[in-house]
Amino acid sequence: MTMLPPAARTATFRCEKKPASGSRGMAVTNHPLASAAGSQMLLAGGNAIDAAVAALFALTVVEPMMVGILGGGLSHIRLADGSHRVIDNLSTAPGAATPEMYDCLSDEIGRQRDTRDRENVVGARAVAVPGALKGWCEALERFGTLPLADVLQPAIGLASRGFTVTPYLSNCITDNAGDLARDAGLAAMLLPGGSPLKPGARLVQGDYAESLRLVAQQGPQALYDGPLGGELAGYMAAHGGLIDRADLARYRTETREPIRGQYRGFEIVGPPPPSSSGVHIAQMLNILEGYDIGALGFGSADAVHLLAEALKIAFADRAVATADPAFVKVPVERLIDKAYAAERRALIEMGRARSWTAGLSGGESADTTHVTVADAEGNVVSATQTINGLFGACVQVPGTGMIANNYMFNFDPHPGRALSIAPGKRVFTSMAPMMVLREGRLRYALGLPGALRIFPSALQAIVNLIDHRMSLQEAVEAPRVWTEGGVLELEEAFPEAVAQALAARGHRTVRSPRIAGGMNAIAFEEDGTLTGAACWRADGTPVAISGGLARAGARFSI
Repeated sequence: MTMLPPAARTATFRCEKKPASGSRGMAVTNHPLASAAGSQMLLAGGNAIDAAVAALFALTVVEPMMVGILGGGLSHIRLADGSHRVIDNLSTAPGAATPEMYDCLSDEIGRQRDTRDRENVVGARAVAVPGALKGWCEALERFGTLPLADVLQPAIGLASRGFTVTPYLSNCITDNAGDLARDAGLAAMLLPGGSPLKPGARLVQGDYAESLRLVAQQGPQALYDGPLGGELAGYMAAHGGLIDRADLARYRTETREPIRGQYRGFEIVGPPPPSSSGVHIAQMLNILEGYDIGALGFGSADAVHLLAEALKIAFADRAVATADPAFVKVPVERLIDKAYAAERRALIEMGRARSWTAGLSGGESADTTHVTVADAEGNVVSATQTINGLFGACVQVPGTGMIANNYMFNFDPHPGRALSIAPGKRVFTSMAPMMVLREGRLRYALGLPGALRIFPSALQAIVNLIDHRMSLQEAVEAPRVWTEGGVLELEEAFPEAVAQALAARGHRTVRSPRIAGGMNAIAFEEDGTLTGAACWRADGTPVAISGGLARAGARFSI
């Protein structure tokens, strides 16, 4: 696809990183050592699925605040034959969980999930049944080519030998030092002598290396029906948690068909409920399609106003209409219908910010990582995985090095709602492992961490690429907006004049140093070139592969 000249821009910015280009494979993750692990699998003859799983295991070591085998997530896989599927390995509520298990403190916007003693945030009662290990191993078994033991070797090496702590990891430890200090294992590992690990320190995780070796030998059963599961269940029983061995044995992944939307001649493909991204990105793009977004200019008051209003509409509908489809009837077709978007668009006022309520009725009843990998054969993986909050529940299972998730926070602790807790219910998520096609050919794959801000940020990257005709690097690094509870957050690169113009329309604007996390992405050019990009908001690094084996029949002669 020939890139058109960049559209007009009100907000100007400088990209802090450079993209990478190759022809034989690409691995982009939020840590250079994880990108190296993925590229190692590609260089060893593995495919994109092998590389993605290797990168995810490596991230559990080098990004312990973001992802772990006791977490969950979504993997959007496109195979070389052009077929798509989403492996849902999101966590589920334990069998003993109930809608009334937490003492709720508030129902105000932005505080609906506040509970007494933060029991749904920190500690054993915040932990949901993990799905990450099972999902990664199933993806490898179904679509990969290399043995699990080989794919685990980079992660085992990083855990046993250690790696150098980055400033980003050090800052995350510092910001969460109070909660980390409550757990003896995490305090010893991350707060030696009572102080957070400094950049440049070496972090060795010997117990975790042994756990990964056990997984290499026994596969996922080491957790779901084996010794690691026994250790997790024992810790839960001793500390008031709800997960038992029966919960682990019952856990199953789901393979889902993606949501598909159309936007200005592009096909937008993303995960379905219980993820909100596929449905609501399609919904917001349908709303924005009624405007010439490119002509308004990136970062203009008009363009930001429309983004903010579309976001508010989507979140109003999301609150009542998207959840685990096994428990709540989700009106997917209505939400992604262009006629419904036209109804909502007609209510937008260009000169005034509005408060929005849901346009349909529903069925009532904070931190992540992302990997984008492609191989030379056309297999592509866009996977978002997490232990939810930074360092999850701030709980490490003794003797295993495994850090537990705090996925129970994703449920609404109030009973009788679409997102309320129920035994076995899958957590709701904003993860957005997205792909964009043009005339059936893959053009972009992207994703990022960032809790509720994930899919709005992915939407903005797609608009940047299609409407504002940005390069891939520009699209992932461009300043972002976000709105919740009547507040419109603007990253600092937006001019003050834009902020004032938005305030004049009724937006209550605040400045934010960062909205959501480090996005990474791959662009697929017509000549077969792969371009990888990662943004400044994390340690993201693209590793490109070109070249290849010698020409068939080549011989060395003196």
